[in-house]
Amino acid sequence: MYLPDEFEDEMRRLLGDEYEAYLACYEKPRYYGLRVNTKKISVEEFVRICPFEIRPVPWIENGFYYDGERIAPAKHPYYYAGLYYLQEPSAMTPANRLPIEPGDRVLDLCAAPGGKATELGARLGGRGLLAANDISSSRAKGLLKNVELFGISNVMVLSEEPGKLVGYFPEYFDKILIDAPCSGEGMFRKDRKMIKAWEEHGPEFFSKLQKNIVLKAAKMLRPGGYLLYSTCTFNGLENEGTIGYLLEEYPEFTIEEMTPYEGFTGGRPEEFSERELMSLERTVRIFPHKMQGEGHFIALLKKGVGTKEKEIPFGKQGKKKLPDELTGFLEKIHWHGMGGSFDVSRVELHGERVYYMPEGLPDLKGLRFLRTGLLLGELKKNRFEPSQALAMCMDAEAYPEVIAFAPEDERVLRYLRGETLDVDELAPRKAKGWYLVCVDCYPLGWGKVSSGVLKNKYLPGWRMQS
Repeated sequence: MYLPDEFEDEMRRLLGDEYEAYLACYEKPRYYGLRVNTKKISVEEFVRICPFEIRPVPWIENGFYYDGERIAPAKHPYYYAGLYYLQEPSAMTPANRLPIEPGDRVLDLCAAPGGKATELGARLGGRGLLAANDISSSRAKGLLKNVELFGISNVMVLSEEPGKLVGYFPEYFDKILIDAPCSGEGMFRKDRKMIKAWEEHGPEFFSKLQKNIVLKAAKMLRPGGYLLYSTCTFNGLENEGTIGYLLEEYPEFTIEEMTPYEGFTGGRPEEFSERELMSLERTVRIFPHKMQGEGHFIALLKKGVGTKEKEIPFGKQGKKKLPDELTGFLEKIHWHGMGGSFDVSRVELHGERVYYMPEGLPDLKGLRFLRTGLLLGELKKNRFEPSQALAMCMDAEAYPEVIAFAPEDERVLRYLRGETLDVDELAPRKAKGWYLVCVDCYPLGWGKVSSGVLKNKYLPGWRMQS
């Protein structure tokens, strides 16, 4: 296949004797992967119920390969239940190697379409905060859908330039992930259109963006916190060069060791042009001729206690009187899937919409965001209508009225297309009201039952196309 001469020359210099082995990868098929949503299902249970053939990604405990030429996991009901995310295997590595703990405040700074953010949110287990940001508002809409599909309730989805976030979140986050915009050299085999984009904007263009982004992120990380920087490119200017620049500007950062894998290649200090930093060897390069994946670079850094953590004014919360129709619905829900308990002081009403806010948010006035907290639903003429996002945060035990279809039941696909269904044998006689619709025990959305018929409330924008 065609590769730009300048790129080939640079890869020959970088790889030396390994260049021919690398070049041979372009004649091999790409790898397809999926990552299990451990917030909703254990890896062991997913392996047991998975309807198609998979095999493990050896360096990702919840990652699997599948044959993308023969099967289409995105058309199965389990995908619509948020049980897995389709992701190239090497791209699973950054979120996997950032040490997330439940209760952390986590920022994914360049988050769309959500491959990393969904994993970070799943590992938070409903506690703490996931702030997922993308400067493109159109891409942020897809990010929001994926985060909600995964059932992540403690979330804030933003669409801002990183520099603006610094004033709102100084030394606020425990963990930050930067999957930086890059020249995309590691994706040439997967997506040939990336080659044309590389010719239009090469490594020098992206290096300037990356240096600006990492410095902004450094200001938002608390002392003792971790920052993971990644790209899907090979160029040293964008990789070791960016990390070396950060270390020059913020010497309190140190490069940390990551959980190893036999296919990982250490970083290359010589690629940092200012001076050699031997700690750059602790960064990781992923090459497609050494692993069953595409190309990636990953660096994990820890911020030393070089500054005093700043106080951030948090929004005020207190006792609230909620409308009876809302209270009546919420009292039915068991909240174990959203951090273990329900705090009424974190409920906020904005017009008809009702939100459940994460803990410890600063004043966000002036920020552009698509979602702050979990959208619980809407109040309409003395009734409450629960949201699609709320359904996806639940399991079948979280709500008393459930209709569960088997995956092979043709009504599952009809539900996902928005059709009205006959459920007379699945609901009690004279059943009426809101039901949580599931495939097996995994929620898909809502419906209203009356006289044995389910009126479909599946979110129109999420519906399966015939």
